[in-house]
Amino acid sequence: MAALYAFCRQVDDIADETNQPVEERKKALAAWRDDIATLYSGGEPRFAVNRELQRVVRQFALPKELFDELLNGVGMDLDQQRYETQQDLELYCYRVASVVGLLSIEIFGYQNTVCKEYAVFLGKALQLTNILRDVRIDADRGRIYFPNECLRRFDVAPEEILDHKYTGRFRSLAAETARRAREFYRKANDCLPPTDRPSMIAAELMGAVYWRLLLKMERSGFNCFGPECPRLPKSEKLYLVLRTWWRIRTCSSLPNYGFL
Repeated sequence: MAALYAFCRQVDDIADETNQPVEERKKALAAWRDDIATLYSGGEPRFAVNRELQRVVRQFALPKELFDELLNGVGMDLDQQRYETQQDLELYCYRVASVVGLLSIEIFGYQNTVCKEYAVFLGKALQLTNILRDVRIDADRGRIYFPNECLRRFDVAPEEILDHKYTGRFRSLAAETARRAREFYRKANDCLPPTDRPSMIAAELMGAVYWRLLLKMERSGFNCFGPECPRLPKSEKLYLVLRTWWRIRTCSSLPNYGFL
């Protein structure tokens, strides 16, 4: 997991390195794509992270197409700063978040293939929560992840978001995004087989923390344009981690997220 996380972190940083020209970042991403191809062909990867990842890929038979999809998702941040439809946004969420979940569950181990649906649903839920949390940071980079069709529906001009303008219309837009995130949290919770819950403890911990963050943003009316991103205090995170761990260890049926 450390090797997989390091890979994800490094390729994600390429897209976020806004002080570099886009074409330079595209070249850097292409180099990572070529290195993954070298890894899977049995050659010696150029990047140290990929040399460590090569052992993991072999041990857990991680599919190359998932790494290709992840790189496609990172590439979307270089090619576009707007999404026209909800389906377009969900494709992005799948590539940058659900795919990470699909890779992770291969390392965690699972018995029931329904866990793949769980990874897809939870990944989308987490990414939509991220979009709400990071709306100001993304706006400062010129990015708006709320689909254009939703902006028109709630009569929110892109310039309002780019200028950090908080309005009742934006609150309604954000609430709709939260509703979709809630739906994915619920689907993830509902489809996770009880026999696989212990294996998915790391994902469940993340789900519990991000769910609580979503509830916190809802209580604040989604005013996420402040100088600091909404966060949970460390004490609350620790509580959620311990509670989730205890529920899974004791085979509790109580949900860690997705409840009303």
